[in-house]
Amino acid sequence: MVASGIAVATEVFSPYGERVTEEEHVELENADELTMLPSTLYREDVFTDRKVGVIRVLTPVTADGVPDAIRKVLYVGEAQILTAAGVVPLAFEIEAISLREAVTKFGPSARAAVEQAARELQELRRQAASSLVVTDRMPGGGAQGLGGLGLIKP
Repeated sequence: MVASGIAVATEVFSPYGERVTEEEHVELENADELTMLPSTLYREDVFTDRKVGVIRVLTPVTADGVPDAIRKVLYVGEAQILTAAGVVPLAFEIEAISLREAVTKFGPSARAAVEQAARELQELRRQAASSLVVTDRMPGGGAQGLGGLGLIKP
């Protein structure tokens, strides 16, 4: 994507926080032909402490539903943060090889996701602020169009 002559790198993620390849993204964008890819199937198990958040365990499976030992199991954490604008849902991948390790790493991974979200919000605010155009005159001649008074200066 290019914005104002600056190349912007974008990554696409599935609803489960998994990176989606360009080929898969193109298929996902074509709403007329929604098809599931047999090579990317996962069985989903959800674990929660009913207090802090959720861990989704995504176990890769073949089209027959048999566990696929070639691909790794994914652990995706979910939590919510309260902001002045309301509740913001977070989904983040947890680098782990077991549910026990994912539970242990949930807190640090959630903090990293909150920090990343805060950086992204700051960048969006910065971009929005830099796109504002502030002029010293109103359009059409400014105050001069209102009786020829010109600019009011202290």
